[in-house]
This record gives sequence, C-alpha cells and structure tokens, in this order.
Amino acid sequence: MKTTTNSLSGIKLLIVTALVFTSQLLTFSTANAQKAPVKNIVLVHGAFADGSGWKAVYNILTKHGYHVSMVQNPLTSLAADVTATNSVIDSQNGPVILVGHSWGGTVITQAGVNPKVAALVYVAAFLPDAGENTAKWVSAAPQAPEAGFTKPDKYGFVYFEPAKFHSGFSADLPKAQSDFMRDSQAPIIGQCFAEPVSEVAWKTKPSYGVVATQDKAINPGTEREMYKRAKAKITEIRGSHVVFISQPEAVAKVIMAAANHQ
Repeated sequence: MKTTTNSLSGIKLLIVTALVFTSQLLTFSTANAQKAPVKNIVLVHGAFADGSGWKAVYNILTKHGYHVSMVQNPLTSLAADVTATNSVIDSQNGPVILVGHSWGGTVITQAGVNPKVAALVYVAAFLPDAGENTAKWVSAAPQAPEAGFTKPDKYGFVYFEPAKFHSGFSADLPKAQSDFMRDSQAPIIGQCFAEPVSEVAWKTKPSYGVVATQDKAINPGTEREMYKRAKAKITEIRGSHVVFISQPEAVAKVIMAAANHQ
C-alpha cells in the first residue's frame, strides 16, 4: 500500500510539473508573439494627393523586408475612405501598422479600430476625437498665408489653391515635381472635412506622430497638440506638409520603429 501511495504521489507531481511547464511555455510563446515585429504596412494618403506619393517610403520599407500596401482613397466621404482602407487592411495576412498623412490621419483614426491594426502612425496628420471633425483642427490655429483651398465646385470638390501649391503644400520639393503634383492633385469633397469621427483607434492602440516642422498646410503646433492629446510618440522632422516625400528615410524610420514596438 505504501508503494502504491508513493507511486500516486509521484504521478501527481509529474502532472503538476507538466502543467506548470506547459503554462510557462504558453506564457513565453504569447509574450514572444506580442513582441514579434509587424511585417505588414498600410499607407493611407490624404487630400490633394494619391497613393503614388508614398513611392520613396515604399521602396525603403520593402528593401527592409516589409510587405507594403497603399490605399487609394476615393476622397468622397469619410465613410468611403474608411471602407477603402478596411478593404486593404482585411487583405493582409497578419497584424498591420496603419499610416496616415494629413486627411489620412482622420481616416486611420476610424479605420484603425480594425482588429488587425497593431499601431498607428500619423504623418503631418489630423487626429480627431469622437464627435470631432477635421475642420475643427484645420481652424485650430491661424492658417499660413501660403495655404488655401478653392471653394467647392458645382460637384462639391475642393482643390488646394493652385497658385499656392508649391509654397503651401510642397515647398521643399523641386518646383517641377511640385508643379506635376499640383496639376495631378486629387480633389476632395469639401463636406468630408465636416464629417465627425465616430470611432477613435488612438485611444486604445499605440500611436506615433510625425510633426513636419515647416508645414504650411497644417500648423505644426496643431500637430503637436493633437499628438500630445493622443499620447503619441512624437518625432519632429524638418519638412513641408509632404515630409514623407521630401524626407522618406526619416519617415520610414518612424514607421519601422512602430513595427518593432520601439
């Protein structure tokens, strides 16, 4: 009987040991999974631009082994742009770093609640809270004299003022490049700026913010104010509103830091 009792005690000890080991292994695996770098990057353009503006950032990130996708926003409503962004997010094969420029920041704020989104990167971008719209932050500080939008045309579309495009939108790019961007700019339905955000991803997900210190389209102080409210990790880069085109290495570095949880 004594031998049997000892045998049973030994079996129980082995079972307990095995359970503890399994629990520790699962904890270790979960921690490692959480720390694993994110390999999917989704880039979201803003108003007056399209996804091709991300080309230099795309080239840098893909050379570092990231899978990069670019959204082509219709710029017809916040809901339409969020849908277009979610379509790209849903097609990814794992977690996503979601990056937005300018108006694209408003878009990723709402689209970023998608469960696949691991972190958000705002590049000279808007970060409205629930119930806020983009227009509130456009007018949060006096507009630079170099900036300006046209009045909505009969279809409701708004353009960045062509005569101010180089000085107000892309002053640190060669004028020939800026002129092409001006003449190929993607207009946005003006009502988009009045549409409030209903869901806010930056309240629950890590956020990173790039302040373009020479920005004339969005006041750099406004960018800092929004980023601080969101408790984003802030990086200041000397550049115009299209800092992701003029300083792609610096912007890509912030995106890679987000992907590596730094």
